[in-house]
Amino acid sequence: MARLEPQALVRHLDRLHRAAWALCGSREEAEDLVQETVARVLEKPRELRGEQELAYLVRALRNTFLTGRRTASRRPRESAPLDAVATPDRRASGRPEAALAAHELLDAIAALPQDFRLALVAVDVAGLSYREAADVLGTREATIATRLHRARERVARTLEGDEREGTGSERSLK
Repeated sequence: MARLEPQALVRHLDRLHRAAWALCGSREEAEDLVQETVARVLEKPRELRGEQELAYLVRALRNTFLTGRRTASRRPRESAPLDAVATPDRRASGRPEAALAAHELLDAIAALPQDFRLALVAVDVAGLSYREAADVLGTREATIATRLHRARERVARTLEGDEREGTGSERSLK
């Protein structure tokens, strides 16, 4: 059995953050999720039984995400308009079109049904193999392949719909 060292977390923080952002749909929630996951993992020594570090950390991230969602569903909610709470991403100030495209992509991923979103995040965002994703999500590789294919199609359709809407409104302005 290999022991999960704290330095392993540092090596995988970028991937964990991208996976969390895709799960949550917002940068701030993703940062909170990664921090909570890291805190839970560091609470006590972790032994890895034949698992790779990244697969274990993605599973921990997913479990923390699901636990947080279950807890939040039991609490009363206050709603605010999105414009009132959205803050600009300062790192993308030099490339606004790239930031917009990334934001649209993450919104499209966040809108997927949970099974599709988890498969897409595990493979395309976190970089797990189909086998590792199947182990993390507790399903078969064929199921991961199917969910991934359908998730990619839905994201592509959503993004194509956004592009069509954009071109239509540009024509009406001319």
